[in-house]
Amino acid sequence: MQPTIHLDFAAILVAVLSNLVLGGLWYGPMFGGTWAKLVGMDISKKPPASAMVRGYVMMVVGAFLTAYVLAHSAEVWRPSSWGLQGDAPAWTYGVMSAGFTWVGFYLPVLSGSVAWEGKSWKLFAINAAYYFVALQIMGAILAFWR
Repeated sequence: MQPTIHLDFAAILVAVLSNLVLGGLWYGPMFGGTWAKLVGMDISKKPPASAMVRGYVMMVVGAFLTAYVLAHSAEVWRPSSWGLQGDAPAWTYGVMSAGFTWVGFYLPVLSGSVAWEGKSWKLFAINAAYYFVALQIMGAILAFWR
């Protein structure tokens, strides 16, 4: 038996945009100064435009891939995708797919940067919390907007 996956590309686009907005706030006014110090970035020097464009393009592509896969994951959690009865409230699927994605894929990679690259636990906390919040927002958008 195969699940029936319903993807809404408008929801995926909105999820990508939410990731860009959150990233701008998180690594800007909220934690940008602390984050920059922890990664050794001199915020008094403006990076070249080409580096900024490359960074934003990579962020958009990464956010799209995350939203696209998360949309599939949220649908697989839904019993009706399998032709079964008993769907729970929509938020359940967003929380579950985002939470398991964060625990299983993001935390191990981020903790590896502490273990093997010597990154600080403070940097780990900033990045891990960002990804948790970003995934929860994206998961909520994708679960409700179906």
